[in-house]
Amino acid sequence: MMWRALSADWLKIRGKGIWFLVFLGPVGLIAMQGLNFGLRYDYLRGQYQADLWDGLLSNIASFVPIALYLGGTLVSSLIANVEHQTSAWKQLLALPVPRTAVFMAKLLLCLLLLAVSCLLLSAGTIVLGLLLGFGVQPIPYTDVLRIGFAAYAAAMPVIALQLWLSLSSRNQTLPVSVGLTLSLLSPFGLFFSEWVPLSWPDLAWSASRPWLFSGAGLLLGLLVLFPGALHFARKDVD
Repeated sequence: MMWRALSADWLKIRGKGIWFLVFLGPVGLIAMQGLNFGLRYDYLRGQYQADLWDGLLSNIASFVPIALYLGGTLVSSLIANVEHQTSAWKQLLALPVPRTAVFMAKLLLCLLLLAVSCLLLSAGTIVLGLLLGFGVQPIPYTDVLRIGFAAYAAAMPVIALQLWLSLSSRNQTLPVSVGLTLSLLSPFGLFFSEWVPLSWPDLAWSASRPWLFSGAGLLLGLLVLFPGALHFARKDVD
């Protein structure tokens, strides 16, 4: 059931601008760091000459949390608005498909789209490093993949919360406002306690045991997911 709902949702997002957002995040980050290193090439190359790739990854990593939170907010809102704007919820939920399957299909679609963004970020990082001449040192493929996907796992609670809010409210002011607020606070994540989930995407890159924060994000994301699916299954929709 969920896979049929996912296939239908995949077709619905055509022409909705969602794919533009999926590409905009990673391309924007890579372009920004390309400009940063291009304008200060000699200085930054000298500063990071011991490990050029680590210098590039560290500069990109500081902007990944805000991109994830903002991207998750906008993608969730646009996916929900496909049904809200056409008032199609009653017709959709009248079909012989469990409400939980509808919720899970939209969650999976959101996660797949954000995973594509993370993959594009990793690929773009390698391309940028090669263009900057960093190919003289071995490419740290594990760290290149970790820069996006570790933070992605750590940000899962916020992504699940954003989809829950977006699907539950016809007026997207609240979910978008919450997402924007969290995005603006995310650059200060390292100043928060490690018990604050908002800091986990940063710690998933910079902590001595980063896997703990990625794992905590996945676990808390599941804990947020269950009440969200239950609330959606019981809620009356317009």
